Amino acid sequence: MDDPKTLVSTDWLAAHLNDPDLRILDASWYLPAMGRNGRAEYDEAHIPGARYFDIDDVSDARSALPHMVPEPEKFISRMRAMGVGDGHQVVVYDGAGLFSAARVWWLFRLMGKTDIAVLDGGFAKWQAEGRETEDLPPVMRDRHITVSRQNHLVRDVTQVAAASKLRDHEILDARAPERFRGDAPEPREGLRAGHIPNSKNVPYKTLLNADGTMKAPNALRAAFEGAGVDLSKPAITTCGSGVTAAILSLALERLGHDRHALYDGSWSEWGMYNDLKVATGDE
Repeated sequence: MDDPKTLVSTDWLAAHLNDPDLRILDASWYLPAMGRNGRAEYDEAHIPGARYFDIDDVSDARSALPHMVPEPEKFISRMRAMGVGDGHQVVVYDGAGLFSAARVWWLFRLMGKTDIAVLDGGFAKWQAEGRETEDLPPVMRDRHITVSRQNHLVRDVTQVAAASKLRDHEILDARAPERFRGDAPEPREGLRAGHIPNSKNVPYKTLLNADGTMKAPNALRAAFEGAGVDLSKPAITTCGSGVTAAILSLALERLGHDRHALYDGSWSEWGMYNDLKVATGDE
């Protein structure tokens, strides 16, 4: 099941931990309500050799929306400073099992870098197995990196609005059911409650096992189909701010469904504009 382009196990990472061209990224990021600090947790303990990837820093600082995709030049600058470049196999993990790491996997793929995998079960599984950790950052050595932005992997609000109207894509919302239905208030102030019309709710947790690992492909397929998703259609994944949507993108990739894109603005953008229609309830 190990695939260095999508998902690898803790056993795989342990076996490759000393490979000279391996780069490990700790991309722990949490919602305010979770009461956790990714950087502080990294400083306390992380997988040996891991660099801290700050999702909010490696983003478009000009946008009022949270952690939007950065310009390629900024991505290049940040990765070179972290010693991540061409020829590296990257493994990214987070402290929640599988929560924010998939966003970084998707961002690398958007930039044309496919030698990247998410650590299945993340740091929690690594620690639970009693594996080695450290509390000092590695020595960074500049490494050249080339990028080629893959625009087909991202969608903007205009494209999503068209897809919603034409119903020629499956729009898949990773948020919890109560947020999708509009029964719960949004974490970000000023956003309307509900979902994009003609979208379907695939809560990201339905794709994960109890230990934070991703379900096997047959169970992933069952989760999508159980949510009424037609997997023969191209998909657009969305969520609150473009983080957990990437878990759906990773799951689709694991199924061999390669016609998927992520709505970067997600509900942080859609829920802001009153001229965009909002649906509530289960439909």
